[in-house]
Amino acid sequence: MLEKIENILSSASSKIKAVKDLAQLGDIRVKYLGKNGEITALLKSLKNYPSQERPTAGKYINELRQKVEKLILDTENELSRIQKERKLKEEEIDVTLSKASLMRGGLHPITLAKNELVNAFIGLGYDVQEGPEIETDFYNFQQLNVPKDHPARDMQDTFYITDHILLRTQTSSVQARTMEVSKPPIRMICPGKVYRSDDDATHSPMFHQMEGLVVDKGIDICDLKGSLDEIAKSFFGKGIRTRLRPSYFPFTEPSVELDVSCFNCNGNGCRLCKGTGWIEVLGAGIVNPVVLEYSGIDSKVYSGFAFGVGIERCAMLKYGIPDMRFLFENDIRFLRQYK
Repeated sequence: MLEKIENILSSASSKIKAVKDLAQLGDIRVKYLGKNGEITALLKSLKNYPSQERPTAGKYINELRQKVEKLILDTENELSRIQKERKLKEEEIDVTLSKASLMRGGLHPITLAKNELVNAFIGLGYDVQEGPEIETDFYNFQQLNVPKDHPARDMQDTFYITDHILLRTQTSSVQARTMEVSKPPIRMICPGKVYRSDDDATHSPMFHQMEGLVVDKGIDICDLKGSLDEIAKSFFGKGIRTRLRPSYFPFTEPSVELDVSCFNCNGNGCRLCKGTGWIEVLGAGIVNPVVLEYSGIDSKVYSGFAFGVGIERCAMLKYGIPDMRFLFENDIRFLRQYK
């Protein structure tokens, strides 16, 4: 028995000292301490010994197991240390080297303009509403006092999906939906994408628009002028002056265009304002009583104003962009200027 134990200890010690990695050490652990290992077999053989010899034999076998387990554990710790040191050396970083130059991204100029406009309106107490880009003819036109035979439809080239489904040509459809489900007072804006069949230096088949609507008792053209004047100064600068010119839109009566004094020449006349000293920015007006009645709002009690502004136009004016197509070409040299 003692000779067999000595042979197993000697064999295990030599094999453990010769291992090069943890995988080999694992194989040795199985060979001696595993379910069918040599030391486990010795323990199982105790039943064959006379009862008076079993305690002594068991003591020797347990001592053998403890010695082998300690050898394996010590070797495992040493191999782990060596492996960790090797890994740290392989993954060593020279902190004295210059770091790689990483180009940081930034917001698109359209997003910058939209965020600035939205924040300005939120500051005046407006809510932000959204609606579907695939819209019905009913909300896109009919609820806004543009029936099927109305000549104003000729002013917009519409992408029709079916006779009654289309890509919205204006975010005014969100105003119609809001008035249908909300009772005055209403104060909201609805930024989003709109679609028209048009493509040149100042137009795009897809562009961004922001419509606004206020409905309450006693709303008049002075409220409209004051609100738009505040927004124009917030977006273009405190020195900006505004004026209203008569215009026509089927969903407002009276209708106006908002001009701002040219921020390039301070109203003296230049190439940007075509020598007039003024730049057209958006269309607006007092909500047509018919539109209010269509939405179930009593036009004898309530009135309101509405406006619509092209976000690309605002971005082009503010950042001096000469061609709208620059905004959609994703030229990194162009976009890098706005980060």
